Amino acid sequence: MAQVKALGLLSGGLDSMLATRLLQRQGIHVECVNFYTGFCVQTHTRAMRNPKTGQEPARHDALHAAELLGIKLHMVDIAEEYVRIVTDPKYGYGKNLNPCLDCKIFMVQKAWEMKEELGFDFLFTGEVVGQRPMSQRKDTMPKVSREGGAHGWLLRPLCAQILPETEPEKQGLVDRSQLMGFSGRNRKPQMALAAELGVTDYPSPAGGCCFLTDENYARRLQDLWDARQTKAYTMDDIILLKAGRHIRPNPDFKVIVGRDETENRFLRGFRKGRAALHSMRMPGPLTLAEGVMSEENLELACRITARFGKGKDLDSVPVHIDMDGKEEIREVKPLKGSEIPQDWHI
Repeated sequence: MAQVKALGLLSGGLDSMLATRLLQRQGIHVECVNFYTGFCVQTHTRAMRNPKTGQEPARHDALHAAELLGIKLHMVDIAEEYVRIVTDPKYGYGKNLNPCLDCKIFMVQKAWEMKEELGFDFLFTGEVVGQRPMSQRKDTMPKVSREGGAHGWLLRPLCAQILPETEPEKQGLVDRSQLMGFSGRNRKPQMALAAELGVTDYPSPAGGCCFLTDENYARRLQDLWDARQTKAYTMDDIILLKAGRHIRPNPDFKVIVGRDETENRFLRGFRKGRAALHSMRMPGPLTLAEGVMSEENLELACRITARFGKGKDLDSVPVHIDMDGKEEIREVKPLKGSEIPQDWHI
């Protein structure tokens, strides 16, 4: 008899690792897929932050988990297709701009296509009933399976015993008695199971992996959409929303101010199509300005740049401006903190 093969969605978090281990324990051949949407917390962090001396580099949790589990991981970029999920979700947003139900359905659809193409017997996820308010409710989980095209072939090993039997269970591909019946947001049962299964290296069980669930990030994304009067975005746009201080003095103009040298280096890669400013002869931030480059706006961007540098208490500071190769230097008076209203900060 041929070995049973299952394809799972692996975020690299504790739940997806445990779901994989439970199936491996039954002798099932497991491979997993990790989808890149453009909004991954780890990807942004690894791109922007250099590790400090003695500190390990930021890791990609799914790759790390796959190595620990001894499985093949398929990395699939769905960022281009994912735009429509973010901008026009059928089931709306969660607390912020997170289209969680649409997202899960879409990922199951993509995974199902892979399952069919690669010849796996069924799909599985690390979902737990009641753990997420949109996509992991008892009434929405069947919708994910149905609209994702998996119908009865999507197994949730961590909560299978409190859900109707799936086809893999009915057909004897999986032993239901060896699956779990977890529910709710308490992660202690998962942590106990991890100890039992020898899973010891995993991210914080309460961690998040998507910037769209973050209130501050969602506010910046909404501001971008409002300013442009469209929900279109590029990969550069969504990465820049996480870097630096974002200050919008008026609806048609925004500046992004680096908060430290690592962010300054990161922002240098996004100068094309924007004005890049920095104080001369003294340490300070790299600032990117975008929108309407009027004389008034550029002067304001210079003064903001000077405000966040070492010359903020001086009467004047020379600021270098580079707009796609056209350079100039302006001597400006740094803004005072009280001259930057709170509502300018995004």
